[in-house]
Amino acid sequence: MKEPFHLGPGSGLPGWMESLDRRCFGESWGALAGHEQAWGSMDEAFAIWSIHAVVEEAELLRIAVDPDLRGRGLGRGILKACEAELERLRIRALFLEVRVSNASARGLYKAAGWAENGLRKAYYKDGEDAALYRKELR
Repeated sequence: MKEPFHLGPGSGLPGWMESLDRRCFGESWGALAGHEQAWGSMDEAFAIWSIHAVVEEAELLRIAVDPDLRGRGLGRGILKACEAELERLRIRALFLEVRVSNASARGLYKAAGWAENGLRKAYYKDGEDAALYRKELR
C-alpha cells in the first residue's frame, strides 16, 4: 500500500480521487461536508466516512479500490486503518449499507468482522435493495 493520506472535513477531493470515484461509482462524491473525513492510499484506494463523534458513531459512505488493483488486500487495509483512526477518535459503532448484489464488498465486510443487521428495500435509484451492516469497536 502506498503512503496513507487523510482529508479532513470541508476538503475538496484531489483529482486522482475524483477520477477513481467516477471509475468505481460513475460520479464523484464532491467536497467533504463538515462531518466527513477520508482516508486512503494515493492513486489506489480511499474510504469516506460520516463521523458523528457526539454519539460515537461513524458511517462508511464510500470505499473505492482501483479496479486494476482489486484482490490485493487494499480494501481490507483501508478498512483496518480507518477503524484504528476512528477508534482513536472514540468512535464505538460503525455502519454501512451496500448493494445486495455486491458480493465482493459483502465478503470483505464479513471478513473484517462486520455483521449484517437489516435490509433497506429499493434503497438505490435503480430499485436495488441495500444490505445494512454494523460493527462495534472496542
